[in-house]
Amino acid sequence: MTKKVLNQNGKFVQELIDSIEPDFTFNNNPTNRFKIIKTKKDNSKQNKHEQLLELKNRINSIENCNLKNNSKNLVLGDGDINSPLMLIGEAPGEIEDNSGHSFQGEVGSLLKKMLMAINIRFENVYSTYSINFKTPVDKKPTVQEIKRYSTFLKEHISIINPKIVILMGSTAMESVTGLNTKISNERGKWKEIILKSKIFPFMITFSPSYLIRFPENKKYSWEDLKKIKKKLQDLNIKI
Repeated sequence: MTKKVLNQNGKFVQELIDSIEPDFTFNNNPTNRFKIIKTKKDNSKQNKHEQLLELKNRINSIENCNLKNNSKNLVLGDGDINSPLMLIGEAPGEIEDNSGHSFQGEVGSLLKKMLMAINIRFENVYSTYSINFKTPVDKKPTVQEIKRYSTFLKEHISIINPKIVILMGSTAMESVTGLNTKISNERGKWKEIILKSKIFPFMITFSPSYLIRFPENKKYSWEDLKKIKKKLQDLNIKI
């Protein structure tokens, strides 16, 4: 004669259910036996507009910055803040500094034509700069200046939270990746960066201002644009 083994599992399960019962409701539907009671939505989370305003205020509070002291406006960004495509240039020029908006004048016209070549309207993307203040003509920002503003740029990317990031120019490349090499060796390749535990695919390409000075390199930018278009198609992203 064998001793009957008592199954304690049912008792333990019932005790567990009883201990957490206030968080659940029950019904007779076998496909959805447990229904979690929704908690109140956290209203403390800032929306993008508020986060961008806070970021702008933080950048404006920088002290002892020659770039800021010699600029009229802080150029934060323009376009659709919910766009899946984020374009990052190097720094505002004279026209952008006067207007307070990104990619104006001849540079802006060329960028718009480049985007239209792959059926994207400039207004449907989000554009910004690695450094938010005007830099001296024909002078690249110092390593210290790039590092100083890269903290804000990475925060900027996290706020916009795009699907794809395009870095236009060596300053943008260095700000995000830390690379200080020839852009011709890095452009046209898909890479990834992790910001706040999120992966952002990005590509490095020439800036529009560089292409105006060296138009013979437009053929390489066209190759990059085709890769961007294909990436958008592969990810089923419509802009």
